[in-house]
Amino acid sequence: MAGYIEDRWLKKRPDKLTGKRERTAIYGTGKRYRVKRIPGIQDRSFHTSEDAKQWLASAKTDSSRGEFVDPRKGEILLADYIVEHWWAGRSDEPSTADSMRSRVWNHIIPLVGDYALREIDASALRTFKAGLLTRVEESTAEVIWGHLSSILGSAVDDQRLLRNPMKVKNSVKPPRAIDSKAKAWSREVVDAVRAELQDRYQIAVDLGIGLGLRQGEAFGLAEEDFDFAAGVVHVRRQLRWDIKGRPYFSLPKGRKTREIPLPANLALRARAHFRRFPSTSCTLPWRNPEAPTTALEERQRKPITVDLILTSSHGNRIYYRTWNDRSWKRALAAAGLIKPVGEKVRHDGDRIRRVPRYAAPREDMFHVLRHTYASVQLEAGESVVSLSKWLGHSTPKVTLDHYAHFMPGAGQRGLAAMDAWLRDPSRPKVPEKSLLACRATQLPPNVQVKGIVRQGADMSVKYKETARGGLAVNIIEC
Repeated sequence: MAGYIEDRWLKKRPDKLTGKRERTAIYGTGKRYRVKRIPGIQDRSFHTSEDAKQWLASAKTDSSRGEFVDPRKGEILLADYIVEHWWAGRSDEPSTADSMRSRVWNHIIPLVGDYALREIDASALRTFKAGLLTRVEESTAEVIWGHLSSILGSAVDDQRLLRNPMKVKNSVKPPRAIDSKAKAWSREVVDAVRAELQDRYQIAVDLGIGLGLRQGEAFGLAEEDFDFAAGVVHVRRQLRWDIKGRPYFSLPKGRKTREIPLPANLALRARAHFRRFPSTSCTLPWRNPEAPTTALEERQRKPITVDLILTSSHGNRIYYRTWNDRSWKRALAAAGLIKPVGEKVRHDGDRIRRVPRYAAPREDMFHVLRHTYASVQLEAGESVVSLSKWLGHSTPKVTLDHYAHFMPGAGQRGLAAMDAWLRDPSRPKVPEKSLLACRATQLPPNVQVKGIVRQGADMSVKYKETARGGLAVNIIEC
């Protein structure tokens, strides 16, 4: 059988004259016993033969099951594994990669980066969770916890860990954000915010409320995406920015293009916007703003040119942070939804300008228009399957998870049905197989049903005279 223990201090073959095994050159130094030649497993040395025998038996079993993980591979520090193996092998789009890298380097590496992979146990995870919740909100902690689980899952695939400790340590629960329902605005609020935006940006509100677009999709929408004849809008791209502030185009979230029905009044507003604010030609890299290093990357990142319908007053593509701070939040404040939290002092030569600063809650940012679009559709009785397709969700379940509370009468139909079920009947209903049901046409007109009883095989009908001279009957069930 494969696998054996070698004594490193004595030669394998005994001396022909003495019959004894002679000492080797390393006698008395290092570990004496070495386990060798287990398929797929690196040799390992031990001080005692008992330790070697135990490890040999365990290693043989794991090898036969295909589950062996050499503990020495798990001695690498988590930080080193992330930098050298996990992160180096990822190929996320820049906007995704930038936010993920920020969370990993700012929170995971400082808190547990000094642990060896095999040392990450329940205690280490509890310490990590406690430290993480002192740094970020639970919603962000939940995302970072998922990043660490992904890292350790990759270590399992790389045969550095036998199991992912975050999956098997039941005593450590992941952080959970408080469930919050998506918020929708009323028509009055939408109109108030729209009125406070610059004229050239009011179409952004129309796109959010009328098509359910994400902000990047609205900023990347081109005039050619409007098919007025077919009455649809094609969502083919979004405008993104990497951590260095470089813009680029990419597919919508989930890499899914889609078609959305175009409301007639939105079509009128779009035509009016095109006449007043002509679209601006914009050429940007596709998928990644980094300079390509291979012929394949050059083809994948080949710039595309589209006529953007939303541009700045200088005719440039919109930078979302500037637009949020200087246009959106100002409109929210003017509509009475938020208040200034301070001011920023700007020096323009000899002139000092004081610009108000606003801190708008996330629920009042551009995405609220998408929630409002969903609420209007569901309240009108639109199919969840259709809405899921228009929103670009992966499945209708995602749509229900986010917007089920917008559905009219949610829970009321079932409540009404159960209430009707439990309502006391005005007269008893006769089971289909009862003798009364079988002979209903044969009963005399003056017979009154008194009740239904079981009497075994006796199927007779018993009549009883009533005080009014009629007959009462106990029907035996068939």
